[in-house]
Amino acid sequence: MQFFRQNIAPIIIFVIFIFTLVLVTSRAFLPTDMTLPAPIGVIHLILPLA
Repeated sequence: MQFFRQNIAPIIIFVIFIFTLVLVTSRAFLPTDMTLPAPIGVIHLILPLA
């Protein structure tokens, strides 16, 4: 368990961090990123009645 905690877990955390960093950074290069303003109006949600 100590081997996992000292060697494997930090590697997993680092890989997850790098993966999310790449994803968030790549959003800046997408043509339809968050450049449009948010829609103004009523949003209708269809919820099942159970």
